[in-house]
Amino acid sequence: MRSPLALLLSATLFASTALLYGCNSCGSSTPDPASSSATSAALSDPSLANEQAPAKYRAKFTTTKGVFVVEVERALAPAGADRFFNLVKCGFFDGTKFFRAVDGFMVQWGIHGTPSVASAWRKARIQDDPVKSSNTRGAITFAMAGPNTRTTQVFISFGDNSRLDPDGFASFGKVVEGMDVVDSLYKGYGEGAPRGRGPDQGRIQQEGNAYLDAEFPKLDAVKHAEIVP
Repeated sequence: MRSPLALLLSATLFASTALLYGCNSCGSSTPDPASSSATSAALSDPSLANEQAPAKYRAKFTTTKGVFVVEVERALAPAGADRFFNLVKCGFFDGTKFFRAVDGFMVQWGIHGTPSVASAWRKARIQDDPVKSSNTRGAITFAMAGPNTRTTQVFISFGDNSRLDPDGFASFGKVVEGMDVVDSLYKGYGEGAPRGRGPDQGRIQQEGNAYLDAEFPKLDAVKHAEIVP
């Protein structure tokens, strides 16, 4: 039987999940028009995203509260590491909101602010990875709504969430710089609807950032994410 904590996590994720986003044709952080067009196409068509990630890489997130850096080891969770690599590389996370931040638990993001893009990714699922690294403080992991349902949503643990390990939450990396920035992300709205007064994931999927800006203006956001040496 799944733990109450895992059920809580998955229940609020039913409207949206997370997975594979590789993109052989995606450009750099300052792409030319041709690569920009390819990136745009990949955002609307997940099947175009299929690049294998390096064995180890770092992703830098510039947010409204500052910068944090995640180091990913592909061996820990290959499918998750590949998806995350390509989501970052193709700019999927840019402009996304940290819509679920629960003090002492975790902060979650990864629903695209444009509803058409979010819709394209809802069924772009990847297979589960076995859990090889625990969900301890600073660990980054894909959210899910059951077996083989990861798509684009990820979370970082504020504390020791190793109790999630038996439920299949496979961490693929860890925050190596800027955990103080992660800790400072706005938590005032708490748990998401309907269990709390935070954002409703179904409405985020349907209305995008327009809904969040109007009803949850204090949420922090990703300004830009990029793969760094």
